[in-house]
Amino acid sequence: MSRFLPLTIRFVNAGSMVVSSIADARKALEGSWKNKEAPDYLAASRLVDDAIAGICRPAVAFAAFKKAAAQQGLLKPVDPSAALSMLDQISSRDRKKPPG
Repeated sequence: MSRFLPLTIRFVNAGSMVVSSIADARKALEGSWKNKEAPDYLAASRLVDDAIAGICRPAVAFAAFKKAAAQQGLLKPVDPSAALSMLDQISSRDRKKPPG
């Protein structure tokens, strides 16, 4: 079971990967990134390694990974879930009703 909500990463070479754990993040960091010398990439790589070694909280490392991927434009946008879409529809109908 994954520990984090899954992220889809689209690498520079057009490959993609779903990342939902620290082990997945480590594997994804080995993929094709725009700039592996960027400070956020280097920080994410270090924190993921530290999380694997048990000296960093996994949530901190995963957040750093997500930030680095977002800054390099590698995160695939996520569509809202069906449940969230239904809730949005119900909410918008409630706002359109005149006060009774």
